[in-house]
Amino acid sequence: MGDRETRLAAIENRRKSTGPSSPASAPVSDSGAAIPKAHNYSNFDKDHDRRQEFRRLADPGITRPNSREVAYEAIKTLLTIAGNVIDHPDEDKYHKFKPTNTAIRRKIVDPKGTLEYAVELGFRPEVIDFQPYYIFHKSRWNDLLIGHAVLKEFEEREAEKEQRLAKARAEEKAAIEAQKEKTRLAFLDDRKSKTQLDERERELRAARAARLPSPEPETELAPPQYMPGSGHLLSGTGTPPAPTNDDVID
Repeated sequence: MGDRETRLAAIENRRKSTGPSSPASAPVSDSGAAIPKAHNYSNFDKDHDRRQEFRRLADPGITRPNSREVAYEAIKTLLTIAGNVIDHPDEDKYHKFKPTNTAIRRKIVDPKGTLEYAVELGFRPEVIDFQPYYIFHKSRWNDLLIGHAVLKEFEEREAEKEQRLAKARAEEKAAIEAQKEKTRLAFLDDRKSKTQLDERERELRAARAARLPSPEPETELAPPQYMPGSGHLLSGTGTPPAPTNDDVID
């Protein structure tokens, strides 16, 4: 016998020894009284301990050994199965599930703690036409209502938690996008400032260049001219030639 079968057997033995939580609250009564469809309770009433048992079965019983996604899907599936029984108390097709069904195996049988919760709701393993089923026992109606109410609590709490997480993720994404936009605008502003600075520098250089005086044109000197027969230059400049013999003979 595997661990799961051992746990289920222990649960069944405990249920047999303790009996139903409220034997009188069955789905059908000889008096034709209305069938209760919800577990209305106040804190620390007669069903307080039973609610606490179901709460522990859900958390940590289902939430601790499974991932958050698997646990949440398992809780929702249990809620659907229990809700179908409550909504259709006289239709047997809603009072059973087949553990070999692919979806049921993935959502109820495989996740740890989930099948144990179904047993506490009032589902018992039976074989019909050589096929395994879990059949709801109507004597466990009050357990079904209590367990269903606890599942609703869990679903609502997880939905609120998911909303907070989604809001936090959205705010984080918005902050990242805002920072990206701020960086982009700062980059564009830097480029604009540099362009304006470069343009200003060009204008200043052009203004300084316009204020500088124009250079005067250079004057070219005429080449010296010599007078024939004389050592003096007509321009009066230059070095006279050395005297010849004719100059010194009187």
